Amino acid sequence: MAEGESALKAQAELVRRLKQEKASQEEIAEQVAKLLQMKATICPEDGKHKFVLKTPKGTRDYSPKQMAIRERVFNIIINCFKRHGAETIDTPVFELKETLTGKYGEDSKLIYDLKDQGGELLSLRYDLTVPFARYLAMNKITNIKRYHIAKVYRRDNPAMTRGRYREFYQCDFDIAGQYDAMIPDAECLKIVHEILSALQIGDFCIKVNDRRILDGMFAVCGVPDSKFRTICSTVDKLDKMSWEDVKNEMVGEKGLSPEIADNIGGYVKLHGGLSLIEQLLHDQKLMQNKQAMEGLGEMKLLFEYLALFGISDQVSFDLSLARGLDYYTGVIYEAVLLQQQNDHTEESVGVGSVAGGGRYDGLVGMFDPKGRKVPCVGVSIGIERIFSIMEQKVEASEEKIRTTETQVLVASAQKKLLEERLKLVSELWDSGIKAEMLYKKNPKLLNQLQYCEETGIPLVAILGEQELKDGVVKLRDVATREEVDICRGKLVEEIKRRTCCQP
Repeated sequence: MAEGESALKAQAELVRRLKQEKASQEEIAEQVAKLLQMKATICPEDGKHKFVLKTPKGTRDYSPKQMAIRERVFNIIINCFKRHGAETIDTPVFELKETLTGKYGEDSKLIYDLKDQGGELLSLRYDLTVPFARYLAMNKITNIKRYHIAKVYRRDNPAMTRGRYREFYQCDFDIAGQYDAMIPDAECLKIVHEILSALQIGDFCIKVNDRRILDGMFAVCGVPDSKFRTICSTVDKLDKMSWEDVKNEMVGEKGLSPEIADNIGGYVKLHGGLSLIEQLLHDQKLMQNKQAMEGLGEMKLLFEYLALFGISDQVSFDLSLARGLDYYTGVIYEAVLLQQQNDHTEESVGVGSVAGGGRYDGLVGMFDPKGRKVPCVGVSIGIERIFSIMEQKVEASEEKIRTTETQVLVASAQKKLLEERLKLVSELWDSGIKAEMLYKKNPKLLNQLQYCEETGIPLVAILGEQELKDGVVKLRDVATREEVDICRGKLVEEIKRRTCCQP
């Protein structure tokens, strides 16, 4: 071993000397290859890559229990979307890079670009909205009400305890088409309210603003047109940073004067309802800006519709809401949890925004060869953050979550009844009953009953020699332990009757 190490040192010294003497690249490469070969022979373990078995950064696996919670949440959301008349579509998980470029402002740096795979530059989708706009333009669709639930990808710094990932689901609902002002927008807010109420994850507030009001406000405060979008991105950070930090970014990084920043500060600290809208409609500065007046007029109309829907008390007109995405053109909104209290733990779950969206009337036109616009408004439910809260709620309550929907276990009370169990379980499957049996020829009855208790299966269909003679099946209620003989021909009907209210 010592001789090998000496030879290795000598070879390394030769490589170093060749580099100093500026020998030819071929000669250096030849000697480096010899060095690596010697190292692999003498120290075989050094060359081995130590593989760590884990999921990539910002991603996670989901256990059956976690998936059961997810399915419950998805069902509530999908039922709401369908209740409002939405149909569903799907789009590729990756798009042409050009499709996504220039649509997300400063967040464009978070797009995952893929390696060139033969002539097309591709990127993983960042959200579901831009692919939806591309789909509308490509298929020349001018009106649709659609929902789309799928995974999106962002090269973000993950904060997984708060439901922030690099791969995550989005649940989007959008209304595309030329309609009267604020009617579709109000329905989107109603949908957010319905979903968050049904999920019972705590008190929430839906903040609303309008890009036209923001742009008008920036104009009257003295912000140059060229800086509107970048200042918008900074204002959007007010939910995470103090006003002083936001002001410092505007002045220090974005080049605004302190006076202009202070002018903006006077507006973005305001929030309220109809009375605030009325106040701003008579604001001497804003009255000089046509865009701001248009936005405020429609905001007033929106609040009138929200009052008719009975949800205006949980909606706040908030001038600090900016939403940093470039494609918004009108009303914007974001739902935030006010406080997530837990009876079992003192800590609250800090998850922030749980839904967001807005109007984007120009996005489809970006993809249309003739620039034809299709007005759109939509909302995206922050499903991963909602899952984080739901999981913590289940953990705290120690609620038992069923991971299967099995209605009945086919069991035997004696040996040598495998064939009869197979026949019965097949009958049940063919009749649409969710049924299981243990994969043993002669399982003990106690083991079969314990399996039901562990997995939450509510019923056991027990076969025995006497039951077979009498043409009946003994149906046992696992919770009450009551047993009753059911005629074989009526078993399916009885199981359906007893489990009709279960998932």
